[in-house]
Amino acid sequence: MEEYLPLIIQLITGAVGGNLAGSLLKNLSLGTIGNTIAGLVGGGLGGQLLVMLGLGDGAAATEAASSMDIGSIISSVAGGGVGGGALMAIIGAIKNAMNK
Repeated sequence: MEEYLPLIIQLITGAVGGNLAGSLLKNLSLGTIGNTIAGLVGGGLGGQLLVMLGLGDGAAATEAASSMDIGSIISSVAGGGVGGGALMAIIGAIKNAMNK
């Protein structure tokens, strides 16, 4: 179960990031449920993208990871939050462009 902890952190912070971005960028907001779903997906993708680029800790990608340190928690929170907010904003911009 411990190997899934970084992913869980990324998903939760992604949902928070999506809702935060939705509240700050009202014209791109997808509504609470839409922001949350976009944030969840963006959080998971953003955190994993950091690991693939070598910027994240990689604890989620290794089977030998037995504990999480503060660095991996911070990278999971940052990747999840930024990824969630960014994907929500991208989807909101596409939605607005299609409505015009």
